[in-house]
Amino acid sequence: MTKLEIDTDYLAAQLKALLAIDSPTGFTDTIVRHCTRELERLGMSVELTRRGAIRAVRQGSRRSGARAIITHLDTLGAQVKMVKDNGRLELVPIGHWSSRFAEGARANIYSYDATHRGSILPLKASGHTFNEGVDEQPVDWRQVELRIDARTGSKEETLALGIDIGDIVAIDPETEFMDNGFIVSRHLDDKAGVAASLAALEAMEREKVRTPVDIHWLFSIAEEVGVGATAIVSPEVASMVAIDNGTSAPGQNSSEFGVTIAMADQTGPFDYHLTKKLIDLCRDNEIPMQRDIFRFYRSDSASAVEAGHDVRTALVAFGVDASHGYERIHIHALKSIAELVTAYVTSPVEIKRDLEEISTMKGFTKQPSASHDGE
Repeated sequence: MTKLEIDTDYLAAQLKALLAIDSPTGFTDTIVRHCTRELERLGMSVELTRRGAIRAVRQGSRRSGARAIITHLDTLGAQVKMVKDNGRLELVPIGHWSSRFAEGARANIYSYDATHRGSILPLKASGHTFNEGVDEQPVDWRQVELRIDARTGSKEETLALGIDIGDIVAIDPETEFMDNGFIVSRHLDDKAGVAASLAALEAMEREKVRTPVDIHWLFSIAEEVGVGATAIVSPEVASMVAIDNGTSAPGQNSSEFGVTIAMADQTGPFDYHLTKKLIDLCRDNEIPMQRDIFRFYRSDSASAVEAGHDVRTALVAFGVDASHGYERIHIHALKSIAELVTAYVTSPVEIKRDLEEISTMKGFTKQPSASHDGE
């Protein structure tokens, strides 16, 4: 089976809808409901873990040796660390991101009883007051505070609003879809991956294609804090491809166009055979592709393996400029990834041994080996 035609209008519409839903890690119920409804609309039966990670199984010719496509619904965010004497809020980040990119952001504060709006500002926010001091203060989460858009100038007044320590702060995405295909927004990691995954599934349902094994469409809810796929991978799954962002930055080979195949991340190399298969599928289907290695990066694949799941893992990425900051991607990369997913899930199973969890040496894989004289 070759790649399927991807409906980019559908892909973009899904991404726009996903970006409009606040979903920092620990606050993902609303986006789980949205994603579940869309999967059901596409004809899928959906299973949820207790906390809300999603599994939707599209039946293939056999159950064992299933393939999984995984993305994550959670994003970066913040929590209230302290209500300050001036009524403003000290924050701690959810996930790993710099306060440099929080400065100036608009945000929702979710207390137990209400939602409030506010802005994240440096402690020295007024040039008319601090002059050069505005440029000299350090970059650190303790150097910013959240100004609430309510009448409060004291700790007591803020507490009276119902805002307290631990409340979730969701950062506005500030999304812009441009006519030339570029998309600028926070939280493209990994809502762009989710949109690409849904677009691949939509193409499969539209074309009514069959697959050699079941395909598990997985959506995790705590990837940004390292938990990710720990509790959503079932024993039937033999291989899992994660869709996440690649870093289009100096010293990296990722691109905002085509598919970026990750050869390794900070946890080590991805599965040799699965990664090679994806590269071959790109070549055979004329899908633009480049390779990259990420030294300060991990994905759902790492959390799955660390949880003890014996699955082959790979990572396909859409190049993101300014990842975990003011992110930018291009629709071309998302379309390319969705095409690759359709080609992968419909391709023949080449490693028959993977249909069993445990087996003998019969059918075990081979990697190239150097030949040496005298051996």
